[in-house]
Amino acid sequence: MRKSLLAMAILIGLLSMGGCVQPDGHGTHPSPSVVLVKARSTPSTQPPPASPTPTPIPAPIPTFAPIPAGKTECEKRIIQVYQNVSPAVVNITTKILAEDFFWGVVPEEGAGSGFLWDREGHIVTNYHVVEGAQSIQVSFGDQVSEPAKVIGVDPLNDLAVIKVEKVPTGVEPVKPGKISNVRVGETAIAIGNPFGQFGRTLTAGVVSALDRTIKTEQGVLRHAIQTDAAINHGNSGGPLLDSSGRLIGVNSAIYSPSGTSAGVGFAIPVSTVSRVVPVLIQKGHYPHPWLGAIGYDITPSLARALRLPVDHGLLVARLYQNSPAAKAGIIGANKVVIVGNRRFLIGGDILLKVNDHKLTTWEDLNDYLETNTRVGETVEFTLVRGRKTIVVPVTLEERPEGL
Repeated sequence: MRKSLLAMAILIGLLSMGGCVQPDGHGTHPSPSVVLVKARSTPSTQPPPASPTPTPIPAPIPTFAPIPAGKTECEKRIIQVYQNVSPAVVNITTKILAEDFFWGVVPEEGAGSGFLWDREGHIVTNYHVVEGAQSIQVSFGDQVSEPAKVIGVDPLNDLAVIKVEKVPTGVEPVKPGKISNVRVGETAIAIGNPFGQFGRTLTAGVVSALDRTIKTEQGVLRHAIQTDAAINHGNSGGPLLDSSGRLIGVNSAIYSPSGTSAGVGFAIPVSTVSRVVPVLIQKGHYPHPWLGAIGYDITPSLARALRLPVDHGLLVARLYQNSPAAKAGIIGANKVVIVGNRRFLIGGDILLKVNDHKLTTWEDLNDYLETNTRVGETVEFTLVRGRKTIVVPVTLEERPEGL
């Protein structure tokens, strides 16, 4: 939508593809970027029309021809996955009102993908697909289109749940898999609506890597699945599946110099989806645990330069006012030193562990809190204060909105 390009200097090598599908050749390009893969149409110059109320048209699931003889076992499995799952993959179109160069209001349309989560009509997609939308339409096929409403959003994880009142006859929700069963090299199948035009398109590749950390404008996609299955604009929010047709991720972004598929796509892992989506359905938002402290990652060289008592951990520089860390008595910096051409705030506590988890970077801490704790939970920080090692309990609170 309005924030489609996310500049980011990450170095990720393309992994060669194995298994059933052969790779396409792609060249390199300077200054590639992570792109959220939502299709966007040219803004209209006409005033926005009144939103019609479509009449739902009941439709059975598509009828597929039997798989002919002569197909390989790999081909049969991919065909079967498409026949079983594609009816649950939807095309999402949105309309927002945006300001043009002359401060006039013009309608813009966007498109993305999603998939049926349960029989109550809840549909999972990306947050950036529905961000700022004044109206949302969901299509289960060429003849079935329904209005949808937003049930819950989680910008930090780029997830959203929308809901339709009627699900076509016979369409079954996508079954979630387990991230613990996913391995690099296994088949990865993406189904979506590239460019908002080519509905229920299947592309196949492999899982190229696991546990990628991808920064976005809204937050961080943690433990993302990397795949070389072709993902393009309009595929956002569609499912990434294993060879059994079970959900392993939600397609969200690509790493590309041109904005089109270059063989490096990223999906939000099913572990995050399974943790966040039920909460979005219940509460409308996801409460993110928050400590409320910032500082420096301690390395051996930094420890020597600042004469710290340990060569690892997190040096606390500042605390947010009335944050959980401040309420628990964690201490921030009390003086400033200059090392080379850099200024450091020192004198604060050094965090060594949270519960039994050793801390090496602030991102490591944020990841642990996000994936292993909940708001209201009390965790124990082992820290160094002066020359003493102490344990401080901290009760986590919800991250403030807009922080």
